[in-house]
Amino acid sequence: MTAEPKDPIEGAPLIRPSSTQHPLYERVVDACRSVYDPEIPVNIFDLGLIYTIDISPENAVNIVMTLTAPGCPVAGEMPGWVADAVEPLDGVKQVDVEMTFEPQWGMDMMSDEARLELGFM
Repeated sequence: MTAEPKDPIEGAPLIRPSSTQHPLYERVVDACRSVYDPEIPVNIFDLGLIYTIDISPENAVNIVMTLTAPGCPVAGEMPGWVADAVEPLDGVKQVDVEMTFEPQWGMDMMSDEARLELGFM
């Protein structure tokens, strides 16, 4: 007997909410904005590649991110770049970066700034 894949709970968000009220949140976002996809001249945060920034009360940072496409040539390196950008922040205890392709990234996830930069507005 094989286990059936679990369907998302109806009404549950596909992307977990971020710890936006945590004192480190804005600094973690700024660190993520320092990382760029080498093929696109926009940072990964404004591209919408960072889905969740979850910061524990002990200041452990868990980042859930995606790529513009699963076959991205830097797929193996990008999580390390993000961890390297966030880890040195004062107060951060540890950083874990998790890659996901659910939900799949789409251009609608980009910030207005990114759309403007890429000429989509």
